[in-house]
Amino acid sequence: MRSEDLAFSVNTNATFIRSLLSRLQEAGLTTSQLGVGGGALLAKPPEKIRLLEVYRAVEDSEVFAFHRQGPNEACIVGRNIQGAIRPALDEAIGALEARLASTTIADVANEVARLGQFTIPWQGC
Repeated sequence: MRSEDLAFSVNTNATFIRSLLSRLQEAGLTTSQLGVGGGALLAKPPEKIRLLEVYRAVEDSEVFAFHRQGPNEACIVGRNIQGAIRPALDEAIGALEARLASTTIADVANEVARLGQFTIPWQGC
C-alpha cells in the first residue's frame, strides 16, 4: 500500500507514515515494493505479527517516563515518590505489553472489517 493512501486513511502526513514504515522495515515487519502496485507490504503473514512487535518498532520512549530532572532528594516525599509509584507503573506496562503480545495484525484487520462491514481483501478508500 502506498504511504499516501495510508496517510489519507489515518488523516496524517505521508512523510510521517514513511518514517513509521522505515522503522517497521528495520524491525523486519514490512518490506517495500517499487513500481505499479508497489508500496509497503507486510514482511510476514499478518497472523505472525504481534502488536507488541509493532509497538516496539515505532515507539522510542517509555509509556510512563519520569522527568529527566529527578525529584528533590532533600525532601522526604521527593526522595520516595518514584519508588512508591514505580511498581504500579511497571504493572501497567506489563499489562499493556501482554495485551499487545496477544493481538496480531490479522486480529486488528478482522475487527476493522467487522466494524466497517466489509470483507478482506479490501480495495481502499
